[in-house]
Amino acid sequence: MRPQPNAPTEGLPARRAARALLSSVVEREQPLDAALESEVAFLRLPPRDRALARAIVAMALRRRGTIAAILASLIERPPRHAGALLRILEVGLAQLLFMAVPDHAAVSLAMAEINADKDANHFRGLANAVLRRAARERPALLAAHDDPALDTPEWLWQRWLANYGEATATGIAAAHRLEPSLDVSVKRDPEHWAEQLGASVLPTGGVRALATGEISALPGYDEGAWWVQDAAAALPAKLLGDVAGKTVVDLCAAPGGKTAALAAAGAHVTAVDISSRRLERLSANLKRLSLAAEVIAADALEWQPSEPVDAVLLDAPCTATGTIRRHPDVAWLKRPADVATLSTLQARMLDHAVSLLKPGGTLVYCTCSLEPEEGENHLAPLLARQPVVLDAVAAGEVGGVSEVVPATGTVRTLPTHLPGAEPRLSGLDGFFIMRLKRRSEG
Repeated sequence: MRPQPNAPTEGLPARRAARALLSSVVEREQPLDAALESEVAFLRLPPRDRALARAIVAMALRRRGTIAAILASLIERPPRHAGALLRILEVGLAQLLFMAVPDHAAVSLAMAEINADKDANHFRGLANAVLRRAARERPALLAAHDDPALDTPEWLWQRWLANYGEATATGIAAAHRLEPSLDVSVKRDPEHWAEQLGASVLPTGGVRALATGEISALPGYDEGAWWVQDAAAALPAKLLGDVAGKTVVDLCAAPGGKTAALAAAGAHVTAVDISSRRLERLSANLKRLSLAAEVIAADALEWQPSEPVDAVLLDAPCTATGTIRRHPDVAWLKRPADVATLSTLQARMLDHAVSLLKPGGTLVYCTCSLEPEEGENHLAPLLARQPVVLDAVAAGEVGGVSEVVPATGTVRTLPTHLPGAEPRLSGLDGFFIMRLKRRSEG
């Protein structure tokens, strides 16, 4: 069925941009954040359509496994040489099944895209039938494909089963299906900014709200009262304790939330990152926040300070599987071999970080990964080969949220932690954090 001449086209550019972004991630294996900065079809949109395109592609990635399973149940034999048909259907089903988009708009706009594609339009009858059936049978289709594991790649699912057990693994996968909250760290007076943002103050000290609209339009943004940072990501800087007047190095510092926290606490911060482009964003954020730090573009494995420092915060490169709630493309871009490769790099970075410390200095190491090889498994080997001792974290240092502090005295946060009545206001990014002290000489 071809759309009628007066078929609605409002919103079509946003759908085309969402499809282009989805293609960038799943076909060219480009991180979504990079695609958002380079995809011409997206960048040409007005702000409202950009927000819609971004929401659609995020949902298509967040529920990618479920969408694939439902498509498989609706199409007996996937067509070949069908152009952009599959991506268009995935974008359409993301809206039909999981978003508050009118069925007629989702179907009509998807069909308009299919009719404009010289290869996909050969299958317009099939596409029309699939989309209309999905709209008509939505409750039954969703009930038949309700397993949260569907939206997790098999290799990750098996790892989480082995490391956390079925109940927690299922909870993690279920949390990844939901749009996350907006978490912010404030320079001062969290109660005031919670009231201004229609938010609540978390036990850990941050402020949490439902994510709605443009962040830059929210109260306090322009005046630099707060910065966006998941509540778990805010913990590593807090665990350095009182840093006022101390020399602190933030290795792998971009995008800069931890640098901002350290600067706001009065530290003399040196922010080191290998990416000049990402450091430009860090510097812009510091300027908005009226905070200061020395910013250096360098390889964190090679950079050396002029003299040993009081503290190092190492947020090491990792698979980032703990951030899938906020970055759903991560689940589909990482590969099993990445865990071992990055774990080896992290061990080298830990050794280098220790070498930067004064005797008695503090190292906080963290990764936003759910994989023990990138977190817990580093502790014993590091203690064996470097002059450091574990400085155990107490529950009181993380707002009394004792579930994130295991008996080892390290920190492990999960998307299942910090539950609340509203699922979208629950959870934490998956982080591992450990705090160590360099032994005094002699």
